[in-house]
Amino acid sequence: MKQYRCNDCGEEQAITPTVWRCACGGVFDLVKDTPKIDVTAWNNYPNTLWRYVETMPFAADSKTWEHVTMGEGQTPLIVLDAEEPNTYVKVDYMMPTLSFKDRGAAVLMTKAKELGVSKVIADSSGNAGTAIAAYAARCNIACDIYLSDDTSLKKIAQVKAHGATIKQIHGTREEIATAAQQAVEEENVFYASHVYNPYFYEGTKTYAYEIYEQLKGAPDTLIIPVGNGTLLLGAYYGFKELLENGLIEKMPKIVAIQAANCAPLVNAYQAGDKSAQAFTNRGTLAEGIAIAAPARSKQILEAVRHTDGTFIEIEENEIVSAREQLSEKGFYVEVTSAVNYAGYLKYEKAPDEKIIIPLCGAGIKSNSHEY
Repeated sequence: MKQYRCNDCGEEQAITPTVWRCACGGVFDLVKDTPKIDVTAWNNYPNTLWRYVETMPFAADSKTWEHVTMGEGQTPLIVLDAEEPNTYVKVDYMMPTLSFKDRGAAVLMTKAKELGVSKVIADSSGNAGTAIAAYAARCNIACDIYLSDDTSLKKIAQVKAHGATIKQIHGTREEIATAAQQAVEEENVFYASHVYNPYFYEGTKTYAYEIYEQLKGAPDTLIIPVGNGTLLLGAYYGFKELLENGLIEKMPKIVAIQAANCAPLVNAYQAGDKSAQAFTNRGTLAEGIAIAAPARSKQILEAVRHTDGTFIEIEENEIVSAREQLSEKGFYVEVTSAVNYAGYLKYEKAPDEKIIIPLCGAGIKSNSHEY
């Protein structure tokens, strides 16, 4: 029987619809061996992220995903500029709900459906909530999404369109999460958290698998935005599995990007700390990574250090400028996604260094005043 293991105390628990955090307060990882990757099996599946389903912790005969998928994954990898042929953007906003969060939501909600869940609760700054709402609708599962009362109106409209119930909370991102967690405990339902549930990372790890196929190998460097770390950790786990299977020779360096106005991980990295201390969010346009107390900070810092990576913090004016520059190259991204390109512009790259920048969310998701 598949189990969770606490990343802090090592306690193991069976996977059930209502267990989401260890009694000690720690986050769960999945108890599993490194999957044996059979590259020849990938073409037995549709050209979506589910071509990698055999690397995910589902039963070998599981077909649940076939009724959940909306074709997510296999997003384009494009050379950003002819003058910089080794810099690529991975256009992850070309997803069903227009953000990379569909990777994790598709896999997590498939697991929820297998567990027989009838209702889920999630909290989000917008994109994860939209993705969970959409895939909950695919699964015919009731869904409550907890959001800030100043979330982009376009994201709120998207969540509502999928039939989810919106609970708007006035408060910090952490207070919104606390409200959702209290409701989860009171209602005894499934917490579809992109932070706490490790099945979400089984979806975001496909970002690495796709890059491996598209490049026919690993890049030198990944520029990755980080708030709660859902893409960063997924990419790290994916490349780690490729490395352990002997398909690549080295891990890509992870360069993690935070907004200077909400940068607890930058502070922890610079101080040499193993985990991040809570940070006072001074307000940032990059709402998607404005996480003052990331629950998986220890794992995020370990991943960056293990790959000889680093952190870069971005000022608000740099976010605005980077978004304008990307738009001039044809890529209209939401404000948070512009942080990635701003980080790239500050990063001191080596000659011929092969770099990948994710474009995480579509520009249409941002309110018109968010620029």
